[in-house]
Amino acid sequence: MAKKNGNGKEKSMEETLWESANKLRGSVESAEYKHVVLGLIFLKFASDKFEEHRNKLIAKGQEKYLEMSEFYNQNNVFFLDEVSRWSYIIKNSKQNDIALKIDTALHNIEKNNKALKGALPDNYFSRLGLDITKLSSLLDTINEIDTLKDKAQDIVGRVYEYFLSKFALAEGKGKGEFYTPKSIVNLIAEMIEPYSGIIYDPACGSGGMFVQSIKFIQAHHGNTKNVSIYGQEYTNTTYKLAKMNLAIRGISGNLGEKAADTFGDDQHKDLKADYIMANPPFNQKDWRAENELKDDPRWRGYDVPPKSNANYGWILNMVSKLSENGVAGFILANGALSGGGEEYKIRRKLIENNLVEAILVLPRNLFYTTDISVTLWILNKNKKEQSRNIGDVTRQYRNREKEILFMDLRQLGEPFEKKYTQFSDADIKKVTSTYHLWQSVVSENIPELCYSASFDEVAQKDFSLVPSKYIEFVNRDENIDFVEKMQNLQTEFAELLKAEAQSKNDLLNVFKELGYEIKL
Repeated sequence: MAKKNGNGKEKSMEETLWESANKLRGSVESAEYKHVVLGLIFLKFASDKFEEHRNKLIAKGQEKYLEMSEFYNQNNVFFLDEVSRWSYIIKNSKQNDIALKIDTALHNIEKNNKALKGALPDNYFSRLGLDITKLSSLLDTINEIDTLKDKAQDIVGRVYEYFLSKFALAEGKGKGEFYTPKSIVNLIAEMIEPYSGIIYDPACGSGGMFVQSIKFIQAHHGNTKNVSIYGQEYTNTTYKLAKMNLAIRGISGNLGEKAADTFGDDQHKDLKADYIMANPPFNQKDWRAENELKDDPRWRGYDVPPKSNANYGWILNMVSKLSENGVAGFILANGALSGGGEEYKIRRKLIENNLVEAILVLPRNLFYTTDISVTLWILNKNKKEQSRNIGDVTRQYRNREKEILFMDLRQLGEPFEKKYTQFSDADIKKVTSTYHLWQSVVSENIPELCYSASFDEVAQKDFSLVPSKYIEFVNRDENIDFVEKMQNLQTEFAELLKAEAQSKNDLLNVFKELGYEIKL
């Protein structure tokens, strides 16, 4: 009898596999354990593909090529030596040295396949000291995945995606930065339509933006060979996740020679991208030293982003990477919409340079790492009249120079995993159709949803990009600008503390004049 989930529905293969694997985790932190499980899923997938291709060579009477890596790599299949094959691992799964055998298998696969350089878990199995019985049971569970059963359904990709999301949920707030929830990535892809050209993500995490870009192209019957993938990731373990994620789906990508800081060690200095999709770290503090990167070419024409917050550093990095007609869609904390100082000067210049195309404030609880409301920015290097072919659709753009579309999506979304929110397919369709309609014809402003603001209107509001300053609200008391309100409260509180200190000082002086010394 099939197992049921909490909703009374039959459990999916992903759910069943997750439950089995999670029971085996024991005392190992999920941040570590995910590399164990995802490494094994990759090993099973790579081995299944290898065996499939090996059998094809045998069927063609080409047995003499069976142990030659070139005859696998030329068909985008990873070559596995005998001790790296899943059949060998399963055969030895009850041995006391199985952890070492798995580490050896992953090491050899990486060594024998240049495309996997720096991709696979390194000595995780031996180092973590997993219980042999539990590890053996986990191997038996993963052995049940038939990665080749239904190529159209992308079974191993589905499992990998599901496990990434579940690990992000398990790690929760303050961690899990390796994963951007799928519905947000879907929204960005459907808005900027990365159909062909160079796609770049400067903080690529586990590669979700790239995966969704490829799915977008496939959904619109395009050719995935018409795109090139470029990315960069700072954390070494997440860099490995991204390389595995791309490899599992047969996506070629350049993630740089190593895991590295995008600001301090840019792996793609001369890149010009047609599409940028990103979810960089929010409000990153001390991202550069006081005198570092002041003359960086990425800020040319703008003020130097403040070292206290990297938000505008990320923005200008992306602006510098855009091609002549490039489009960027990225997520930032709401504070970037109205900050002062250097941020104000940069934001004003971006608007004056006609780069800001759309600003969408998103619902709270979309992310597993924070519950704050955040913003999706769309920057476009060419907002003037043009046309683009997206699959079977030719999209004609009107001249939208100096206009910005503001949208408030906080009333959209559906419950997910009890305490989180995600966009439904209907939500994404509503948002993207509104945006694309606005791009192609003069569309009407819709109270509580969207407003198209002219440059003069934005200038009159001192170049604030807070949507609630522009969108009309009739059913909700949304005329409060919460970012501005908090800034005002902060100022008022600072003034109150200053006044309190002055009063205290005046009182002490009065007592001192009367001949009394009071020590606090």
